Amino acid sequence: MRITEYVSFDAVGLAELVAKREVTPAELETAAREAAQAVDPQINAIVETWPADDEPDPGSTSLAGVPFLIKDIGVSMAGRRMELGSRLAVGNVAGADSSLMLRFRRAGLVTFGRTATPEMAYSITTEPMLHGPTRNPWNLERSAGGSSGGAGAAVAAGVVPIAHATDAAGSLRIPAAYNGLFGLKPTRGRVSMGPGVDEGFNGLAVHGSISRTVRDSAALLDRIRGPEPGDPYFAQQPSRPYSEEVTRHPGSLRIGVLAQAWGGRRTTTPVAEALARTMRLLESLGHQVEEVKVDLGADWEEFVLANARLSTANLAASADELAAALDRPVDSSTLEPATLAGYHYGQRVSGAQFVTALAIRNRVARSLARYFDAHDILLTPTLPELPMLLGTYAEGAEALDGLGWIDRLNDRSPFTMPFNVAGTPAMSVPVMADAGTGLPIGMQFAADYGLEDRLFRLAGQLEQASPWSGRTPTVWAGNRTSH
Repeated sequence: MRITEYVSFDAVGLAELVAKREVTPAELETAAREAAQAVDPQINAIVETWPADDEPDPGSTSLAGVPFLIKDIGVSMAGRRMELGSRLAVGNVAGADSSLMLRFRRAGLVTFGRTATPEMAYSITTEPMLHGPTRNPWNLERSAGGSSGGAGAAVAAGVVPIAHATDAAGSLRIPAAYNGLFGLKPTRGRVSMGPGVDEGFNGLAVHGSISRTVRDSAALLDRIRGPEPGDPYFAQQPSRPYSEEVTRHPGSLRIGVLAQAWGGRRTTTPVAEALARTMRLLESLGHQVEEVKVDLGADWEEFVLANARLSTANLAASADELAAALDRPVDSSTLEPATLAGYHYGQRVSGAQFVTALAIRNRVARSLARYFDAHDILLTPTLPELPMLLGTYAEGAEALDGLGWIDRLNDRSPFTMPFNVAGTPAMSVPVMADAGTGLPIGMQFAADYGLEDRLFRLAGQLEQASPWSGRTPTVWAGNRTSH
């Protein structure tokens, strides 16, 4: 299969070819590897590739035979390295598959590599010291986002149609927005974190994917959702497959719009204009759209402080565990300045402070739930600005403590984190682009707990009304006509 043909299909489309015996999984894997060789030297999205060891049964699932990449954090693949983008974890090899990896295998996905992440997934741009910056395929001087930046860049450039991603503060939705892709953060408890973890970052982190089409994300979530024995809780299963929701009409939704974020960072003009165009599009589709004020349930300062205490305490525990397992120190020789500052901050978080942070998490969840009593959807920009220039995000990081770094993260991405804290589903949809630069602009849609089905219905409608699949970035595997 030629690369130009390979990139013209989404994951579901490729699997259909496999099911009809028009192409083999091995041929798709070869095309994906050729695509990676064509574009990755420019974008630096892939940390490692390996010979795929799965032989999927063609047609066994809606994704059988599809080439796939996993993020270098959060999912364990037996015998493969998971290094978290950090010098501290170099050479760390998983002894067994995690629950999610087993589900990827059962879905028939052909996993052949891992994608870049910032160190410990501790940034919203993917520029780790270990591997260097991941570049945005739309503009190589700009960030691909983070922490699932490698996944976003690889999918946007055509290496794979869909890739694994995680989201603890926007880490899935930010790269989706930066790279012109679809990304849905599932409800807390929708996808098991087991067996080694009960809940990532005390429920802030979830697993998901980044894709070029809505139906691909729906198909994968159908394959990986549901609890495992011992999970602390799980979201109620949907009444029908998400893949069916994508083509169902969403009805007339009550959509509230939050144009300016909590915390004070102003939405820039290009993004505000894109939001206004999105509102007009929604109204033309029959939805009731109005600007709203949304009570976060906590002052911004205490919200940031709670997030800092939760995230850095988890970071400190993870770093200590890795250091002990690999017999390495936790210092400037193994951790970057911002991560090391977070580690030291997390060491000082007391038990009482940690419990207070969990109480604030509860307040935010209750407050946002009250908003959804009166509205079906909350619309915000995914981010208040266009993709940042590489090298700018970490300026002055050496002078920040752990709280200061988390404050910077929340300040630059103020719309995403509240839905991690509340545990509710939220998606970034690439409905708009900046007229001046051509850079994609993502719009975030959030729904109440467990209502991914509502989001998929709306996303499917938006994909039909304002198609984005025909927009391809400057660095695109399909441009390599010689293969």
